[in-house]
Amino acid sequence: MRPGLPAGTERFRAAHGLPVVVACLAAIGICVATPQSMGTGRPAQHGIHAALRPNVLVIMADQWRADAFGYAGNRDLKTPNFDRLAGESVWFTNAVSNIPVCSPTRATLLTGRRALAHGVFMNDVPLSPQAKTFPKVFAAAGYDTGFIGKWHVDGHGRSAYIPPERRQGFQYWKALECTHDYNHSAYYADGVEKQFWPGYDAECQTADAAGYLRQHAHATRPFLLVLSWGPPHEPYQTAPERYRKLYQSDTITLRPNVPPEDAARARSDLAGYYAHCTALDDCLASLLRVCSETGLDRNTIIVFTSDHGDMIWSHASEKKQQPFEESARVPLLVRIPDLIRHTHARLDATIATEDIMPTLLGLCGLQIPGEVQGLDFTGYIRGGKDPTDGAAAILCPAPFGQWNRSRGGREYRAIRTKRYTYARDPNGPWLLFDNRADPYQLKNLVGDPKNAALQRRMDAWLTRKLKQRDDEFALAETYIKRWGYNVDATGTVKYDN
Repeated sequence: MRPGLPAGTERFRAAHGLPVVVACLAAIGICVATPQSMGTGRPAQHGIHAALRPNVLVIMADQWRADAFGYAGNRDLKTPNFDRLAGESVWFTNAVSNIPVCSPTRATLLTGRRALAHGVFMNDVPLSPQAKTFPKVFAAAGYDTGFIGKWHVDGHGRSAYIPPERRQGFQYWKALECTHDYNHSAYYADGVEKQFWPGYDAECQTADAAGYLRQHAHATRPFLLVLSWGPPHEPYQTAPERYRKLYQSDTITLRPNVPPEDAARARSDLAGYYAHCTALDDCLASLLRVCSETGLDRNTIIVFTSDHGDMIWSHASEKKQQPFEESARVPLLVRIPDLIRHTHARLDATIATEDIMPTLLGLCGLQIPGEVQGLDFTGYIRGGKDPTDGAAAILCPAPFGQWNRSRGGREYRAIRTKRYTYARDPNGPWLLFDNRADPYQLKNLVGDPKNAALQRRMDAWLTRKLKQRDDEFALAETYIKRWGYNVDATGTVKYDN
């Protein structure tokens, strides 16, 4: 790796009055949207040849919560390569999933639109083939596009073939709607014949992604590649044995919000969960190695995130959909070319899933479609103002599955600020936590006379947020009927495996 700043960086920075982040990118020939090119209409940077734009590699894991990394302070977990990536990246410390469950997050990531707008507010329902997605925007700008792994926005059965017209702009394709049988995992490529990854699927998918990177390392067209892993989503005890041997349940440290009666199964689940995490950490290592060996690290933006977290018996709960930190907070790392040698940043703005698409487009100087509802954080990454009002929205329009109404699930609307989480259900205020003073959310401040003013302020903030988003906060039945979904007694859309 070359020491120092790229040649011409300081001259470019001085001439254009840009901070070092933008100057580094521009000095190595990578298009960066400037304040003049990012007006209220969110236009593209025009006149830039496609070959000069950065490549983009997006890596998504399924159900990986924000605290489950060494770099996030977890002393039990071995993630040296993610720790390295965090040290070379912009780390958004307050990233959240707008709807902490699989299909809604994936549809929101693809479109930059909110779930009540694109209609995927529960699992196993289809995202419209006419949706304006970021792979379509990249393809129209001259990018090669590829997708490998778990899809889960087609809604035509979890093992069904997905034809090209429903692939949302991706050209290269090795994907399956959804499976968690990681050691006997199917996929489709160019034809209707079902194929199988020959081993633990995340490793095989990563090897395929590495091949894609090598093939495109010196191509004349830039690429967008999305690698979507199934782990560490349960079943927890299915990582390769060499990783499972690294973690013994009796040595696992539990979060203080795991009740004693759930401690044994929480430790067992976490041991398996962490094994998957470390397996994926090794997968990341192979991708970073390919990027270094081929020179792609000099012109490739790398994004890592997750669709949602995992409760793993915190607050006596499992899996997702809830507004608690374990479910709603997600990792979000953005490594920008050439900055890996010089700096990294921890940014505390409340960024959400809907903001990733416009931010990616902004970083690449591509026009953000007018229907996109998320915010472009490019200026903030450059050192500018936080584009938010200080809060990200978290919601559950229709509880289903393991968190259906009979098991305590409920509709809710919530906001997550840098300090507080506040949630309201159909009956009124539900949760209020001071995440700074109470990081494990053990003390609900709703109804506490000492915090009455704070509760009123947060409730008014949530009301403003709902008004800004045209969110009527209706009951689940309203949205289910509006979109014509058929659900069972648990509120779940039935699906074919």
